[in-house]
Amino acid sequence: MTIVVYISSAGGSREIKKQQEAILQYLQSKNIKYFEKDVTESSEIKEEMRKKAGNPKALPPQVFNGDHYCGDYQAFFDAVEDGKADKFFKL
Repeated sequence: MTIVVYISSAGGSREIKKQQEAILQYLQSKNIKYFEKDVTESSEIKEEMRKKAGNPKALPPQVFNGDHYCGDYQAFFDAVEDGKADKFFKL
């Protein structure tokens, strides 16, 4: 399965940018292959992310392993703090 990270490349919030960077840097540092999907490319991608996350107001970053929802930034952060990042990414 492939890790998919829904991101936003448009201006927006500094906080969201920092969160996205933290997740992507973690994946890169562990040599985990991932794919980025930018919700600013189309409204369909944003709706896809929200539907898959089960939250009509979900904001990037949202992380999936294949069709399995891993979580948002807070869930990622908590998993890393607890030493359970592999479990978060469903590896």
